[in-house]
Amino acid sequence: MLELGYLLLTAIVLIIIVSVYRYGLNKTGVEKSIINKRATYLTIGLLLWLAYVFAIAKSGFLANFTLPPRFPIFIIFPLFIFTGIVLYRNRKSKVFSVIPASWAVYFQSFRILVESLFVATVAKGFLHPEVTIEGYNYDMIFAITAPIIGYLVFNAKKLPIKVAIYWNYLGLAVLVSVIFVFTTTIFFPSVWESETSLAPPEIVAFPYILVAGFLMPIAVFVHIFSIIQLRKS
Repeated sequence: MLELGYLLLTAIVLIIIVSVYRYGLNKTGVEKSIINKRATYLTIGLLLWLAYVFAIAKSGFLANFTLPPRFPIFIIFPLFIFTGIVLYRNRKSKVFSVIPASWAVYFQSFRILVESLFVATVAKGFLHPEVTIEGYNYDMIFAITAPIIGYLVFNAKKLPIKVAIYWNYLGLAVLVSVIFVFTTTIFFPSVWESETSLAPPEIVAFPYILVAGFLMPIAVFVHIFSIIQLRKS
């Protein structure tokens, strides 16, 4: 059941990303045939990446926790590089102006579900408590603020746009702290006064790897997208 939760959340996020992209293209006046083609390319690209994550996780290659750290090198770094390239090359795209700015903020609420899955994963013994809200992972607390900021800035208009921009930067900082906690518990356990890794091999197994291999990078992507969008406005 826990594994199904990871798979369902990944599927939902993928559908949302593709649907919003189609919406943006449609609002820019692009021909329907081009919209379908680009949306198909995006879907295929995402599915191919997920297939890569599945294959490398199933191979057991990532379960080696010796240095250099395979997990960040082969999963996290490629996605961050991809995010930077895609957003930089499309920073002047009309899509930034036609997608409602509130959507990117509200979207970050999905991280509440991610952290809920983390808590359940700790109960199963596949995660150390330090990487959840029980320890030093404050991502759930941040995610709870998403609908609040979205409402006060975009619906009630009680707060200026700059608040949403700073909020996005804070979200990125929180994600960096989460990556630090995960990385140190796996590869540098001495930070936590341990001689052995605090994470079992299951943490880099499928489907648990989907958090680092898809869900977390999507959160980063949307944060940066939102910052570019709000600064342009």
